[in-house]
Amino acid sequence: MNAKGCFRPLRYSLVLDPRPDDLPHVSASVRSLKLRDAILSSYHHNEIKFSELTLDTFRMLQCLEWEPSGSFYQSSNIKTGQNGGPGPSRINYSQDITDPSLPPNPRKAILYRPSVTHFLAVLATICEELPHDGVLLIYLSASGARNSINAAENINRNFQSHTISSDATSASPFSSPCNSPNPTLGLNKGDCMDDLGGCLHFGTRGNRGLNCIYPSDIIPFTRRPLFIVIDSDGSEAFKAIKGSEKGEPAALLISPSSTIPIAGTDFSRSPSGSSFTIFLTAPLQAFCLLLGILGSENEMDTYTEAEKLLSSSLNDWGSTLATSDNLDPVWAQILRDPFLRRLLLRFLFCRAVLTLYKPTFNKKEFLPECMPLLPDSLLPTSTICRTTVLQMAHIFGATDRFILSEEIILPENRHEDMEVVAPS
Repeated sequence: MNAKGCFRPLRYSLVLDPRPDDLPHVSASVRSLKLRDAILSSYHHNEIKFSELTLDTFRMLQCLEWEPSGSFYQSSNIKTGQNGGPGPSRINYSQDITDPSLPPNPRKAILYRPSVTHFLAVLATICEELPHDGVLLIYLSASGARNSINAAENINRNFQSHTISSDATSASPFSSPCNSPNPTLGLNKGDCMDDLGGCLHFGTRGNRGLNCIYPSDIIPFTRRPLFIVIDSDGSEAFKAIKGSEKGEPAALLISPSSTIPIAGTDFSRSPSGSSFTIFLTAPLQAFCLLLGILGSENEMDTYTEAEKLLSSSLNDWGSTLATSDNLDPVWAQILRDPFLRRLLLRFLFCRAVLTLYKPTFNKKEFLPECMPLLPDSLLPTSTICRTTVLQMAHIFGATDRFILSEEIILPENRHEDMEVVAPS
């Protein structure tokens, strides 16, 4: 949010977002899970942080909180005079900012530069305590390391090698390519020492083993429902989690593997943090940053119009997902959770914008991915997504920055529709 207050708060606001009870029923859902816990960890060299709270982690932290409501926002008719005249009694802010009709905020564990043992200890504890109807969100943002071989193939091959072997010539039932004499496996000691081909660095590069998190570190905990967000140039390696789960299929949002080009800059991390994380937590701000639009360049009414349009569009997308017959159960079971639903819809907006944005058009390395796949009705090339991107670009006079089909026409009565559609 800038000094003028043009952007909406990061927290979930009942003034701007739908109430949990008003979320549409999901036809494809066999169960409904709620976000109960989250592990948030971010580390990048020379990044902006407050003590041990990085800017990316702060955004995710706020995004998973309810915006205070209740009597805290009710103005009092009694004012205190300058000379100490009659005034309101002392307010218990910790009580008055809460709304008893809302569920409690999800628990958050914030880890700054965790060692792998610390990360695994926290992850194990939370999974052990996770309720039967709960989901754990894991947000990891750090620089990645990739090998020359395909990371996904390397990880799947490594996990397959650790299955119980029935080969009578094997000395151990848990043989692996590292000690197997079979040359057809195509791996050498260097491949095994490099452990699965990709990781995230949460510390100095010189101590790779203790400060790195690999996909294989997370897979044993897929016995519980996980919602995983990976924001890294090495995010590709974590796609191999899909298909290797130990009981519960994981939901994954994967960032682009290349830096998203921002107008007027050579990078996407400074001074505003990761572009992918901003799209998930403040999509309108991310859209403006992508185009190089500063808050002082537009009037408040412009941002208000754009916010109403985006909220209305995301609400429509949510209804489309809820009524889809081919929505994967992994997404269907979390779609009635307000926090996870909002993250997923903002991911769709991010994917649509970057797919149609001229500098990233038809460039896979600049596009985020999700696993499992979402319905084709909300592909970036679908009419509903292209129309929203065109309308957003039109508000800021930036339609020439996107690749948009000529058959997409701005609805003449869109402004009237936005006044009556509940925001998302």
